[in-house]
Amino acid sequence: MSHHPAITQLLSANAQWAKDVEQLEPGFFKESAKGQAPHTLWIGCADSRVPESVITGAKPGDIFVNRNVGNQVNLEDDNMLAVLTYAVEHLGVEHVVVCGHTECGAAAASFGACASFVPGEMPVTIPVDPADAPLNRWLAPLTTLAASLQISSAPPNEALPLLVQENVKAQVDNLCRTKVIANAWANGKSPKGKEVWVHGWVYDVATGTIRDLGISQGPK
Repeated sequence: MSHHPAITQLLSANAQWAKDVEQLEPGFFKESAKGQAPHTLWIGCADSRVPESVITGAKPGDIFVNRNVGNQVNLEDDNMLAVLTYAVEHLGVEHVVVCGHTECGAAAASFGACASFVPGEMPVTIPVDPADAPLNRWLAPLTTLAASLQISSAPPNEALPLLVQENVKAQVDNLCRTKVIANAWANGKSPKGKEVWVHGWVYDVATGTIRDLGISQGPK
């Protein structure tokens, strides 16, 4: 048993949750152990305030998940590509959601750094870290996007919501460029026989609500 209060609380809450679920839906966990068939892949931010299953009221087994700093779809990220491949081609998800959120620390850092952006050079988003530090390498595309929007002189309360939204749009575009999605659309369905749709959402931390950006794409 851990002597750290926060960890003790997590373990205690888990035990109570498992008990409550079993009482409300007897056999749920035994059924869950037989396998998973999620309908959605969620690509979201690692921010602790945006737990996908909680904010959508989903159950375990509903959503396959990939979360990272700034909800990025980096086409050179083997982790993201592996998750996408497994979700679409092996689990048969029908929806892939990219969800950004308000009050995003990654967006704020990239906005703060975009004023010093130099075309042709990798931006340094977190100046206290080495230029080639993992966080700077990871955030470089987001800072580059912020610079392209020419928002460095705009008030943060105007610039940041725009950057969050445009970032989601950019990541949806990246998703649509992957072989996994392109193949599913070219064939009409995924290898699991499902039509695949890509969506872009923004979660408002201050209200707890999700806004659909209306940029969904699917089989032509």
